[in-house]
Amino acid sequence: MNLTSKDYVEYIKMISKRYEGCGDYITSLDAATGDGDHWTNINSGFLKLVEIADELEALSISDMMKKIGMTLMSAVGGSSGVLYGSAYLAAAKAAKESETITIDVLKDIYQAMLDAIMQRGNVQPNQKTMIDAIYPAVQALKISIADGFDEKEILVKMKDAALEGAQATKQMEAFRGRACYQADKGVGHLDPGAVTMSYQIETFVQYILTK
Repeated sequence: MNLTSKDYVEYIKMISKRYEGCGDYITSLDAATGDGDHWTNINSGFLKLVEIADELEALSISDMMKKIGMTLMSAVGGSSGVLYGSAYLAAAKAAKESETITIDVLKDIYQAMLDAIMQRGNVQPNQKTMIDAIYPAVQALKISIADGFDEKEILVKMKDAALEGAQATKQMEAFRGRACYQADKGVGHLDPGAVTMSYQIETFVQYILTK
């Protein structure tokens, strides 16, 4: 794996297209536990990234991540914009010396994103947030690299962990957002932020494996 900025922008286009097609589903998830605007916010942010695709492709990995972060922070409403913005700004620092994204750089980028979201959102795993998709993915990524799996296996394990993590939010109680004030604390409903995060990781892996 040796991804350029152009490669990453191609992934951005893929996930944006996927988001465009799942508006009703994500909105229904969010309406059950939140404000019902998660899809609108996340979709608008990634559409904005597609609009500046040519600019992003011309940047270094670090500068591209920084530009993505700043764009999402301004274009995505609600807490998601701040969290995604913080994640990408942290990723930019993690990739500062990298000309391409290798599997080890990917590990550093995702770890930086995870740490930034947890710190900025003051959240931990198992609290029914987007963390519950990215946290298990990062753990699977790190463990698989350490255990010497080949890159395809590493990426598949990361993808599967993200999807399983998102599905696990159905049985979790919410500690943040409107759902935590409900009588059932959102139990029985998937967290939309975890679902859209899992889509990003899944789509990213699909792009790499079919590249």
